[in-house]
Amino acid sequence: MEDTPNRPDETPRDYKIMALLLQSHGVEDCDPGVINQLLEFSHRYTVDVLQDALVYAEHAKKSDIDLEDVRLAIQGRVNYSFTSPPEKEFLLELAEERNKHPLPLIPEKYGVRLPPEKYTLTGVNFHIVPEQRTQNSVSGPKPATGNTGPNVPP
Repeated sequence: MEDTPNRPDETPRDYKIMALLLQSHGVEDCDPGVINQLLEFSHRYTVDVLQDALVYAEHAKKSDIDLEDVRLAIQGRVNYSFTSPPEKEFLLELAEERNKHPLPLIPEKYGVRLPPEKYTLTGVNFHIVPEQRTQNSVSGPKPATGNTGPNVPP
């Protein structure tokens, strides 16, 4: 595995430990960002568990966090943080049901296939209503009088 871009003697201890953990699980090489992400995840998870344990200890009117508080906090996090994947048999049944219906044939059209006009952003999404003609506009414009209004000079 690659070390951090720094010199090996400047590599943080936690980074080295995470790299050793990955190597012990058979990961031969990975991007340095992976180790940083795992460190961030483990730090965030640990902080959240300890905060929950502190809340449980305060609720029990204890001055210190004990092992039972930490166990309860971990148990509470496991229930909504981590989920198990669906069983293989269920996925096979789902795939078999989905694959019963063949995909529609691709139409033989040339060029780029675009969605209908009403779903495109370049389509016209408004209607221009022509101005209604009144009796005055049919006979022509009115002649201007001497007084054009208070804000317009004569």
